[in-house]
Amino acid sequence: MNARYECFCKLSDLSDALPELSQARQHLHRFPELSFQEKSTAQWVADRLETWGYAVTRHVGGHGVVASLSNGAGRGIALRADMDALPIHEETHKPYASEHAGTMHACGHDGHTAMLLGAAQQLAKTRNFQGTVHLVFQPAEEAGQNSGAQQMIADGLFERFPCDAIFGMHNHPGVAVGTFMFGAGPFMSASDRAHIKVIGKGGHAARPHQTADPVVMTGSLIMALQTVVSRNIDPTQTAVVTIGAVHAGNASNVIPEFAILDLSIRSFSPEVRDRLEQRIKQLVHSQVESFGGQAEITYERGYPVVVNSAAETEFARQVAQELVGADKVVFPFGPVTGSEDFAFYLQHKPGSFLRLGNGQDSAMLHNAKYDFNDANLSYGAAYWTRLVERFLTQETP
Repeated sequence: MNARYECFCKLSDLSDALPELSQARQHLHRFPELSFQEKSTAQWVADRLETWGYAVTRHVGGHGVVASLSNGAGRGIALRADMDALPIHEETHKPYASEHAGTMHACGHDGHTAMLLGAAQQLAKTRNFQGTVHLVFQPAEEAGQNSGAQQMIADGLFERFPCDAIFGMHNHPGVAVGTFMFGAGPFMSASDRAHIKVIGKGGHAARPHQTADPVVMTGSLIMALQTVVSRNIDPTQTAVVTIGAVHAGNASNVIPEFAILDLSIRSFSPEVRDRLEQRIKQLVHSQVESFGGQAEITYERGYPVVVNSAAETEFARQVAQELVGADKVVFPFGPVTGSEDFAFYLQHKPGSFLRLGNGQDSAMLHNAKYDFNDANLSYGAAYWTRLVERFLTQETP
C-alpha cells in the first residue's frame, strides 16, 4: 500500500467492533418494518447516532434519517443505507428471526444499516477527515413506486445536506464474503411493470364453442410474450420480461370471464425501455383480439437505470483495493438485472453504487431463507470509513 494511505481506516480497526455490529444487525433483523412503516427502526437508528455526536435530522421524506458530522471546512460526501423489510414469512429458524409475522429482512437492509452505523461510530471516534459527511438512512427502498429516495429528494435532501458525491452499497449472494464489485455506467436495470386483464366471454366448460375462453388467450399470450426480448431487442442489449403472476377462474367446469397477468420488465437503456413498452402493448392487444377477446393493460414505469459515474466508481474501486487487496475486487462487474431507487440520487449527484459478496452459499435475495452474513459487517464499516476519509482528505488522491 502507498505509504501516504496508511493513516486511513484498515480492516483491523473494525475487527473488535464485530460483536457489537452483529448485535445491532440482529436486533434490526428481529424487528423488521415494511416500506413506509419504519418508525421504530428510524428512531432506534437516530437515537444511536445522536449519542455519537451527530447532528441528526429525522422525518426526512417520511421516516428518513440524515446524520451529519463536520470536521472543519471542506467537501461533502453522502453515504446511503436502506432500512425497510419485505412482506415475506421468514424460514431461517435463526435465534434472532423476525418477531413480526409475515415480515422479514430478506434483502439485507438490516446489514446495510448496521454497516453504516459501524462506520458512523468509527468516524465519530477518529474524525480523520476534513469536511462534512452525511449518512442517509432511507426508508421504502422496496416500495417500487414513490419510493424513499424520491421522497427524501423531494423533501430537499441535497439542498439541506449538500454533498459533492453520494455512494451506496448492496450485498450480493453467491460471491465470497468481503469481495467488492464495481461497474461504471449503467449498472442496475430500470424496473417497470404491467398489469394485464384478458377479457373473454365466460360459460359452461362443456360448451366452449359458446364462449371466448380467456384462459386459452392467456396461454397463447404467455408464450408470445417470450418473443418480446428474443425477437425485438438487439442481442447485445440486456432486457428481461418476466410473467410473475397469472390468475384465472375458480372451478374446473366454468370458463371464466377474464384472466389476469402481472409482468416485471427490466432494461438498461431508454431506447430498449421504450421498445419493450411499445411491443408488449401491441402484442397483448393483437394476440388477445385474434381470439375474439379484449385486453386492458396498465403499464407503470418504476425505478430508472442505476448509472454510476466513471470517476466516482474508479475512486470507490481504488479504496476497496487498498482495503482488501486486488484479488477481492471485481471490476468491471455487471450488469445487475435487479433494480434500485438509488438511481434517483444519481440523477442529481455523481456517485457510485457497489456490491459486496454475501457468501457463496447464501440464499438468494427476497427468499424466506435469506440472511445477511454478519462476517461482512466489519468489511462494510471499514470500507465506508475509509471511503469518507479518502474522499475528504486534503491530499490529492
